Amino acid sequence: MVRRLVGMVVRLLIFLGFLAGLLACQPLAGSFCRISRPIHLSEAAVDALSNQEVKVLLSHNRKGAALCGWKP
Repeated sequence: MVRRLVGMVVRLLIFLGFLAGLLACQPLAGSFCRISRPIHLSEAAVDALSNQEVKVLLSHNRKGAALCGWKP
């Protein structure tokens, strides 16, 4: 009886480990697309940005276009 219970627990732990491995392999594209949106700025806001800020915003929007299909 005890051996049978131990065997069931071991199989359950193996299954849960396998399931955790599968869930860890989910693509990041889904997460980014669910929580991110394109960044749209007015001309005045764009004029006030530094070059580094422009690079960051363009990078964000390009990533969204590639992963999520955002249109300019």
